[in-house]
Amino acid sequence: MITGDRKILWEIFQGWSTVARNRGRDYLICWLHRVTGCLLLFYVLLHINTLSALAAPEVFQKKAALFNAPFMVFLEWLLALPVIFHCVNGGRVIIYELFDTRWDPRLSRIVFGTCSGFMVLLGYFMIIGDQQVSAHFYWLNTMLASAFIAYLTIARIRSTRTSMVWKLQRITGSFLFLIVPAHMLFMHLNVQTGKDVAFITARLDQPFIVCVDILLLLSVLFHGGYGVVSICNDYLTSVQVRRSCMLGVIVILTMFALQGIRLIVTA
Repeated sequence: MITGDRKILWEIFQGWSTVARNRGRDYLICWLHRVTGCLLLFYVLLHINTLSALAAPEVFQKKAALFNAPFMVFLEWLLALPVIFHCVNGGRVIIYELFDTRWDPRLSRIVFGTCSGFMVLLGYFMIIGDQQVSAHFYWLNTMLASAFIAYLTIARIRSTRTSMVWKLQRITGSFLFLIVPAHMLFMHLNVQTGKDVAFITARLDQPFIVCVDILLLLSVLFHGGYGVVSICNDYLTSVQVRRSCMLGVIVILTMFALQGIRLIVTA
């Protein structure tokens, strides 16, 4: 007999299995994409809030020290799963939309296989934690690769009869497809990368890195905000409520964007 936490986990698994059988795998993956997208946006907002403590180094170090506990390290590793799933599955969606490709079973296996491989690689880097890498070299190559992927998307959709906002959402998605996983890897190549005030400040003294971080921040907030608004439009019947939600999302994300830019520029 299954009891306690195992019973709860089993019921959750049974619930997802029932949904998959009744509504289909595509429906389940679609909702996983939306849920993980919301988690990614929440993580970014939480990240901005944590970095706001950089103005008081002692406070920031106390916050950072909490993440050194084994359980918090495990949660930090586990958090990468929804992030990488959203990025890789987003790449699958973009391939569908841009190239009208329908390799559903094969691409779905690639998505889950890539997620598994990334989690193993990230866990390895987190355990070792002493790799040394030039930030300029790492981010220059990542930016070039991400810009190339975004260019391919632009070339494909620029003549389509869709709104500019929709196009920007796809362009930012293709740009983030590589740069977000790269960011998570970089933050765990060395334990000092995201948890030492002096290290973070020295990194943000470099104009190129500042530009990278600002572009990453704005792309994530726009892409995530568009996703939240899309979910509201799909499930809220009242036009007034939809407009209110959209206005609220714009205001909140604009405030976080300004706060994030100020932190990056003045750190």
